[in-house]
Amino acid sequence: MSSILSNVLAAPEDPVLSVVFACRDDPSPVKLNLSNGAYRTEEGKTLVLEVVRRAEQQLANDMSSDKGYLPIDGLADFNKLSAKLILGDDSHAMEDNRVVTIQCLSGTGSLRVGSEFLAKHYQQRVIYVPNPTWGNHPSIFTLAGLSVEYFRYYDPQTRGLDFEGMLEDLGAAEPGAIVVLQACAHNPTGIDPTLEQWEQIRQIVRSKGLLPFFDNAYQGFASGNLDSDAQAVRMFVADGGECFIAQSFAKNMGLYGERIGALTIVCTSEDVARKVHSQLLLVVRPMYLSPPMHGASIVTTILKNSDMYKDWTIELKGMAHRIISMRQKLYEALQARGTPGDWSHIIKQIGMFSFTGLTEKQVRWMAKEYHIYMTYDGRISIASLCSKTVPQLADAIHATVTRIA
Repeated sequence: MSSILSNVLAAPEDPVLSVVFACRDDPSPVKLNLSNGAYRTEEGKTLVLEVVRRAEQQLANDMSSDKGYLPIDGLADFNKLSAKLILGDDSHAMEDNRVVTIQCLSGTGSLRVGSEFLAKHYQQRVIYVPNPTWGNHPSIFTLAGLSVEYFRYYDPQTRGLDFEGMLEDLGAAEPGAIVVLQACAHNPTGIDPTLEQWEQIRQIVRSKGLLPFFDNAYQGFASGNLDSDAQAVRMFVADGGECFIAQSFAKNMGLYGERIGALTIVCTSEDVARKVHSQLLLVVRPMYLSPPMHGASIVTTILKNSDMYKDWTIELKGMAHRIISMRQKLYEALQARGTPGDWSHIIKQIGMFSFTGLTEKQVRWMAKEYHIYMTYDGRISIASLCSKTVPQLADAIHATVTRIA
């Protein structure tokens, strides 16, 4: 029987999903998936925070709640508290009513709504992203109608930040272009600028009239401190200029499947903010009309209650510090084995991911011979490691780099 869809071509292989599927189909009992960007406990399980369970129980016991549609821009308290979380309690921009925040479908949805808005209302269509960057960034921006360019970020020789290259490329960027900056715990490299470097980045961005679009997916998940991880964003907001911020609560509250995030736009005046808000509603309405309620209600319940908020920060710090400890254990395991090369970058990087420096050939070899899976660029999820699997990974890395050049 013929099909009207017979001319549809199969999609090209997704480099991340192909790794996920390969691991899924591997029958080995010792297989290890380090490609997934989700936090795992010491037992290898997806963590549900205790404070999230308490918030959900409180919501379930509230007989006055209903399941009606949220407004197009989402839950009002959630929006206000999300903006406060990233901008700070003493934000002058919020005091001046020049901040617009709308609830979106996690960080991905926030980026998409923001880029759709920019494609329609901003003078520039060029958007610069780090090289490398999160694999979904180029698709999100391209499908929204923006033209993606790259600026240097990672130096494979030092396995650190190519700061001079970054400044040079931003300095040569088209005036007024959009520039994507990851607020902390850069994905995929795990390499963040220092505060002094952030200040130099800010000066170039502002002097060139570039529009910063922050991807804030890991606040609190990098250092364990919410305010420390927000310093780069707040540095830009403090100078009075405009910026876009995409927030996600997937990682720092473990709400991966709730798809809860926010888009915040800091404007120059209350009048501009009012107009921007009106146009954002027109972006969202034909896209998904109304955001989901449950995740926003969980976040709002936790952020509004001082005891829950405190408990959240304790659990968040625990997650961040466990990731840091896994970095240290992996580094020490490689040192103990005398693994060729300098592996200090593992403990210098921060956040969920580490750019190991392994080549695609080495990565494929590890999957075939040791049933350890990571993205082909050598990125591993440190958050997926535990004390039992660190020696397994260290053995595989040692054997691979010794055998495969």
